[in-house]
Amino acid sequence: MSVSKILSALSDNNSSRLLEILKKGKISSGDLAKELDMTPQALSYHLSKLKKADLIYETKHKNFIYYELNLTVLDEALMWIVNLRGENDDKN
Repeated sequence: MSVSKILSALSDNNSSRLLEILKKGKISSGDLAKELDMTPQALSYHLSKLKKADLIYETKHKNFIYYELNLTVLDEALMWIVNLRGENDDKN
């Protein structure tokens, strides 16, 4: 897991919007483009960035490509962030 790639992907507004759609479930690239009102080139750029960060994965079925969230990587990134707080996070 590359935390810098994950944080970079999450910091982009369009990629974040894409992830919000994907949290509803598997969706085709064509439907993603329609829902986001993006050109295929722009969508391809954001999908590539998210795939490089392992935040999403794709499956192919016939002539269609479907995308889904990779929740395992999101969980790992959250654990990394929580661990930054250290053991003294209970002080109040």
